[in-house]
Amino acid sequence: MAKALVKTDMQFDGQRSLYEGKVRDVYNIDDKYLVMVVSDRISAFDVVLPKGIPFKGQVLNQIAAKALDATADICPNWKIASPDPMVTVGHKCEPFAVEMIVRGYLTGSSWRDYRAGARSICGVPLPEGMREHQKFPEPIITPTTKAELGLHDENISKEDIIARGLVSAEDYAVLERYAMQLFERGTEIAARHGLILVDTKYEFGKKDGEIYLIDEVHTPDSSRYFYAEGYRERFDRGEQQRQLSKEFVREWLMEHGFQGRPGEVVPELSDEFVASVSDRYIELYEHITGERFDRTTAAESEAAIQERIENNVRNMLARLR
Repeated sequence: MAKALVKTDMQFDGQRSLYEGKVRDVYNIDDKYLVMVVSDRISAFDVVLPKGIPFKGQVLNQIAAKALDATADICPNWKIASPDPMVTVGHKCEPFAVEMIVRGYLTGSSWRDYRAGARSICGVPLPEGMREHQKFPEPIITPTTKAELGLHDENISKEDIIARGLVSAEDYAVLERYAMQLFERGTEIAARHGLILVDTKYEFGKKDGEIYLIDEVHTPDSSRYFYAEGYRERFDRGEQQRQLSKEFVREWLMEHGFQGRPGEVVPELSDEFVASVSDRYIELYEHITGERFDRTTAAESEAAIQERIENNVRNMLARLR
């Protein structure tokens, strides 16, 4: 099995700090640039699982880089360049304390809440009589707060966001507009490759008074995709949809008694399961991009992966500084 990069420990000229997220290690350079290394760590229910997934970081980074390029006409984004398959270098922005979740279909956590009796999410009313995986009349935005590592994101309404001063009313209107336009573009791109963009999250920040799209975009960690072929037939029969997202990992964990609740223990991840997750990520890459995935790094050790990243990033920073 190919090796997975689960931890980085690098030093770059001008480095001010290192933030280790659930999946990404973010190096602050001169308080001006960010070096985002997308590791092979995987999280579910806001818990980092004990094994990494080979190629996952490369998949996420390369999909996000392509999506940022494909949406740059909608709003400014943080990306400057992607000097390594697992790295993006970009502008340092001050992030907003909320994530903009756009949902086109009633599925995942929204369906679980609906099935339990909820008829609104984040202050957005939901029609009666909906079924799992049903398309909303129009996409809806259901924001969440951004949790620290190990804590759960929490649903929050637009009104509470503004009342608590997390985002001004003026800025929130811009975030809503950008999020809907980005979701529309992502839906169009997915459709060209036989997929349905079901739901996704967007994060935004500010730099010099301007709002930027930041972090990952339209990846299987931040988004859920269905196969378009067979969607209607499966929905009419009440069957589960074929999907490409991290939801299948959550479902596997739930089947094995884990939902991130106090006292629960993460089940053992077998090599076979890890390999199957890796294959699913690669499958999504090839579907959403229409390109064959490059596995040439498969023979590299974890140390060699880190050395390659360091060299590529140092060369990039030398050109920027």
